[in-house]
Formats: sequence, C-alpha cells, structure tokens
Amino acid sequence: MLEENQESLETQSPSPTARELAMVLFRQSRIFAGVTGLVFTLALVYAIAGSSYRAHLSVLVRRGRSDPPVTGQQSAPPDFSRVEVTEEELNSEVELLKDDEVLRRVAEANDLAAHDWLHWLRPHEDEAILIERATKKLADRLKVEPIKKTNLISVTYDAGDPKLAAQVLRSLSSAYLEKHMQVHRPAGQLRFFDRQTAESGEQLEEAKQELLSFTKSRGLVVASQQRDLLLQRLDAVEGSYGQNLVEMSEAEHRVRELETELSELPQRTTTQIRNADNPELLRSLKATLLDLELKQTQLLTKFEPSHRLVLEVNQQILQTRAAIASEQLTPVRDETTDKDTDYEWAQGELEKARVAMKGLEARKIATAAELDEYRGLARRLGEAAITQDLLASNEKAAEENYLLYVKKREEARMGDALDQGGIVNVAIAEQPLVPALPVWPPGIVALAGLIAAFSSGTGAAFAADYLDPALRTPEEVRSCLELPVLASLPAATGKRLSA
Repeated sequence: MLEENQESLETQSPSPTARELAMVLFRQSRIFAGVTGLVFTLALVYAIAGSSYRAHLSVLVRRGRSDPPVTGQQSAPPDFSRVEVTEEELNSEVELLKDDEVLRRVAEANDLAAHDWLHWLRPHEDEAILIERATKKLADRLKVEPIKKTNLISVTYDAGDPKLAAQVLRSLSSAYLEKHMQVHRPAGQLRFFDRQTAESGEQLEEAKQELLSFTKSRGLVVASQQRDLLLQRLDAVEGSYGQNLVEMSEAEHRVRELETELSELPQRTTTQIRNADNPELLRSLKATLLDLELKQTQLLTKFEPSHRLVLEVNQQILQTRAAIASEQLTPVRDETTDKDTDYEWAQGELEKARVAMKGLEARKIATAAELDEYRGLARRLGEAAITQDLLASNEKAAEENYLLYVKKREEARMGDALDQGGIVNVAIAEQPLVPALPVWPPGIVALAGLIAAFSSGTGAAFAADYLDPALRTPEEVRSCLELPVLASLPAATGKRLSA
C-alpha cells in the first residue's frame, strides 16, 4: 500500500523548475566550480601548449606495370581481364602502409623514441623497448584509409612539431615503396634464374650427350621410324607366311585327292582288238595232214588197215584234223594296249603337287626363320625406340627448361631494372608538406573547453546532489517519509534568530 502511495506521489510530482535546478548548482557550488575550472584549465593548457599539426600523404594505386608471374610456362600472358584496381588491392596496400616493419623503420629513422617525454621516467629501458613503444604510438597516431570511389589512399599523421609530422610521412612513403617492391618482387629472382639457367644448360648438354651415345652404340638414327618400317615388313612377311600355310593346306589336300584318284584309275587301257585266223599254223597243220594221208596211203599199200603203223598214222590224222578244226573255231585275238591318259595326267599332277608341297615346306621354314628374326629385331628396336624416345623427351624437357629459365632471367633482369628506375604500380600522388596551421585553432579549443567545462561541472554537481542522502526541502520529507511537516528551519547563517 505504501509502495502504491509512493508511486502515486512520484507520478503526481511536478517537473523541476529552473529555480530548483539553479538551487542544485548553488548547493553543489564547490564541486561545480572545481570541475569546471579543472576542465577549462586543461583546455587552455592544450590550446596553448598541446596543439597538434597534421601532415597529409596520398598514395595512388594504378595498373601502369604488369609483372609476369613466376610460372612453369615459357610465356605467361599478362592478365588484361581486370583493368580496374580492386578493393582487395587497395586494402592490401593499406595493410602494407600499416605494416609493423615499415612503421618500425619510420620510428627508427625519425628517432620517435626521443620525442616521448615519459622516457625520462624510464631511464634504464632497452632500445628495443623504446622503439617498440614508439612504433605503437606511431600506429595509433597514423591514420590510413582508402578514399571511397577512387584509387587513392589517404595517410595522415598528427604531431606537435609540424616538421616532424611531414618528415614522418616522407619516411613512411620511402619505406612503403621499398616494402611494396620487396613484396611484389621478392629479392634474388635474378640470381635464382641465373643459377637455374646454368644448371639447366648443363642438364641439356648431358641429355644431348646421352642421346648421342645411345644412338651411336646401337647404330640407330631414328629407332621409332625404323621400328615402324620393320613392323610393316613384318606384317607383309606374316601375311606371306599365312598365305603359305593356306597354299600348303591346299597342296596337301590336292595330293590326297590325286593319290585317291590314282588308286582308282588303271595304269594302261586297251586301244585296239583284232580277231583273225593263224594262216601259218593252218598251213602247217594242213601240210602235216597231207603228209600223214600220203603216209597212210603208202602204209595201206604195204600193210593191213589193222596194222599198228596204219593205226598210228590214222590216229595222227585224226589229231591233226581236230587241231585244224579247233584252230578254225578259235581265231587269233590281237589286242593292243597303251598308257591311260587320265592316270598319266593324275600321275603328273601328283608329282607337281608333291614338288610344290616340298617348295612350300621349304618356303615355310624360311619364312618362319625370317619371322623369328624380324620379331626379335622388332622387339629390340621397340626397346631401343622407347629408350631413345625417353632420352629425346629428356632432351626436349631440358631444352624447354633452359629456354624457360633464359626467358625468366631476362624478365627478372627487366623487373630489377624497372624497380631500380622506380617504375612500380603505386605512386605518391601528394607529397607531405609541413603544415602551417594546427589541427584545432586555440580559440576553438578554448571555446570547446569552456563548453566542456560547464557541461562537466553541471554533470558533476547534479551527480553529487543525486548521491547526497540528505533531505533538503519539505517536499522531499513528505515524499520520502510520508509524514506531515510541522515546521522547517533555514540553514544556520551565524545570526541569532528572534522568536
């Protein structure tokens, strides 16, 4: 219930008036005056003795020079696809300007450690610590940022001495250009390519000598061409060998067929058959018969028909007559034969086939030997061709490497010459000048200090009044204690009050 009453009282309390605000300042007048005076004093000291001068430097990033990349290709064409400077390149140059090594060199060149007035409080510090502290202080004061929608980088540096501010930026530009050339073209490229050119020249000479020695030792000119020609000849011989096998098969089949046909054909054939009587034999038999009949007649004149001699002559006459009759019934057969033409043809063809078969067999043996010789030679030529091609490839690779390193050496020499001439892709667009006016004029600093002093004093007075737990007005008593105020006494003024 009390909380609800308190909230209702707070919501119903009116906003403070100007008089009440002024009373707060009067109540905390000491704090207000002290803080205001301190801040204003510091502002006056800064306006008089702490003015800073700002030097300005502008760096232009461009594409005026295209360095060929160090690649394995003999001719690396420049990249014309990107003509404009990218944001990444600008940011890279910004980081180079803020590089710790660059800032360290600037701090050493300008002896920034001696400009730190607090170093008298640390008389025994090492030089490295002093340089490190000066480098960090330089990094804090140095402002590097790319200008929007341009290829420029703005660099500013504030210092109490205007000459020192300009000198620091001049040193920074020199150190930055050296760092840029060092990063984009690492040192030692020319020496590296000189050494590589000499080594690749020696390797090329060794490869040539190996190829020449191999060619002389094997008696070869171009092993691959000789192998190809031999393979063509080998294909022709293999074709002839296959044709020979076909002809041999045909000859064997022909021999078998001719032998079968010869076994069925007769060697001779009858060319003429003639049947005729034998006149000489008949003549002889008839003469003999006549002689026997005459002898019979003579014997009958002397002897009886039953006589032994007559009977013998009769018997002989009968036999002679039988012989004449038999001769007349069986005439003489005269048969003439000759060689069979089919048999003779088959015999001749068989002989020819056998002779051809022997020739084909001899040709097969010779062709097989030739094939073996050609295959062995082709195998040796194939191995020699592989070795020769490998040696030729090594020679070609060594020559390409040699030409590559020669070209890269010339490119490195040209790059070093351009670096020595100061032809790089960045340029100092605006040289730092000694500033004549400080960054903030003393009047503006004093005015700003006065405003800051009044604001600081007012804020300190209100803070102190807010943190003071004392109750100062009847309204505060009623709002806090929720009790009626019967009487209020003013602050003691040192005078006696009358009743």
